[in-house]
Amino acid sequence: MRLQSPSRNSYPPPVAQGSPIASNDDVTANRKFLRSVFHSMLRARLLENKLSSLYKAGKIVGGVYLGKGQEAVSATLGTALIPGQDFFAPLIRDQAGRTAFGEPLIDCTRTYLGSAAGPMRGRDGNIHRGRPTMGMPAMISHLGAQVPVIAGMLFAKRLQGTLAGRVGATCVGDGATSTGAFHEGLNLAAVEKLPMVVIVANNQFAYSTPNTRQFACNDLVEKARGYGIGGFAVDGTDLLACASVITEAVRRAREGRGPQLVVAHLLRLSGHGEHDDGSYVPRENREDHYGRDCIDIATRQLIDHGLATEEEIQSWHRQFADEVQRAVAQAQQEAAPDPYREDWSALSSGVSPIHQAPNPTTQPS
Repeated sequence: MRLQSPSRNSYPPPVAQGSPIASNDDVTANRKFLRSVFHSMLRARLLENKLSSLYKAGKIVGGVYLGKGQEAVSATLGTALIPGQDFFAPLIRDQAGRTAFGEPLIDCTRTYLGSAAGPMRGRDGNIHRGRPTMGMPAMISHLGAQVPVIAGMLFAKRLQGTLAGRVGATCVGDGATSTGAFHEGLNLAAVEKLPMVVIVANNQFAYSTPNTRQFACNDLVEKARGYGIGGFAVDGTDLLACASVITEAVRRAREGRGPQLVVAHLLRLSGHGEHDDGSYVPRENREDHYGRDCIDIATRQLIDHGLATEEEIQSWHRQFADEVQRAVAQAQQEAAPDPYREDWSALSSGVSPIHQAPNPTTQPS
């Protein structure tokens, strides 16, 4: 199917390249997968709603960045990957993908609340966390920087002779596609035909910069042709469309067909961070097709296709809300890092003697 780019002005739902989940038989066959994706979407939304409340109550130091409106894209990717085998480099709006890939909620709450028991040992107050030994590198906030990281991880596995069957994936925003890191990483992956999937969540604004000031092509998916890689466009508010297209991209990468670029069209349903009210987003953007809430769309799709009942979804809400509350409560009870005992190497092993923490008994009271 030939890619059709949306108009620069109207942005209608894009036509995806691939085999969409179009019939009830297709949906039923993917019942377990779709329910799992929705679970991650809902867990992430409830967790981030709680983080927003904690931030506004002054309980979180630093920024809080929400994935509201991007959960269908992120959770689908995380679910399509294989934990322990694949690599996943999430960005600031990928709590749903992190959850789907296996990150426990407590990792998130411990990081935001500064617990020494967290993956960053209390060193970072928001989203720069990861579990590299589990295939999830710590997040880099510089735009596009994780594209070459994933390309490098895959290339290293090739040199080690252990690349077969693996896929590496990352998510970026539309703003990241204008950076040198994005270009260099994707170009390397294309030349080396690495099994990489790059998801571009085109939420229409790079912080406050609209698409019209960010790129001149009609659709970012056109970049795929320039790199000589597979390209897909998908409606990021539609769970069934995301499940179809993103799983197809992952399948092609795993089969050795080189990098795959997926551009998901959606709208960020919050400010850049909780410190930002997003007042620069025009009202017409909020009210158009991409202003839809993917959680609402997914809920209706699950019910309409007989994949879940309203009662089940309500019970999931209660269950996941309780999980979030317990994760927050546990993190709040845990100690912050002790500056006299902490070696400040959250992820690396081995510390130079000159950087070792001093003996606490020699410190003034």
